[in-house]
Amino acid sequence: MCGIKNMDEKKEIRDQAKVNETREIYNGKAFSFVAEDITLPNGTRTEVAMVRHPGSTAIVPLLDDEKVVMIEQYRHAVGGYLLEIPAGTMEPGESTLNCARRELEEETGIKAGKLIDMGYVYILPSYSDEKIHVFLARDLSRGQQDLDQDEIIRVVEFPIEDVMTMIGNGRITDALTILAVQKIWIHLKSREQKTG
Repeated sequence: MCGIKNMDEKKEIRDQAKVNETREIYNGKAFSFVAEDITLPNGTRTEVAMVRHPGSTAIVPLLDDEKVVMIEQYRHAVGGYLLEIPAGTMEPGESTLNCARRELEEETGIKAGKLIDMGYVYILPSYSDEKIHVFLARDLSRGQQDLDQDEIIRVVEFPIEDVMTMIGNGRITDALTILAVQKIWIHLKSREQKTG
């Protein structure tokens, strides 16, 4: 029978891959870049280059009036500003929940009274192992913004319907923001259906 293998079968195949050699090419403050000589589960030997990342969190802060607190952040790699949700890298030994709280306040100056774990996503699994934990932030209050020297950020707010429109019309192009906001949108609509 043709079809998608279940998760146990996928894990079994993944566990059969063998790493023959790992070379670290770059080791930075947020991630490292490695090249691995591997033997795939089908016996093929090849080299794979990838980003090794400690993990991160992404936060969709939602005000009581259903506006999303977002940031316009300068991103040198793309040569301009992107409209994004707050997000950031986990520090050594830091829990996903503490990272989400810290990054939200550092980037926006807002504290969350409640953080709801919405699962995780992989953005670029073809060459990065970064696991991004998505949180919905509620019961928001004023905190203290604390930007790194290289962070150029302006805090903005948009109704969630407008954010979904901006995703649809291409105004929002950051993949993590698109995925996370859509996760929250589905969560909210599902709750509406249950209560309505």
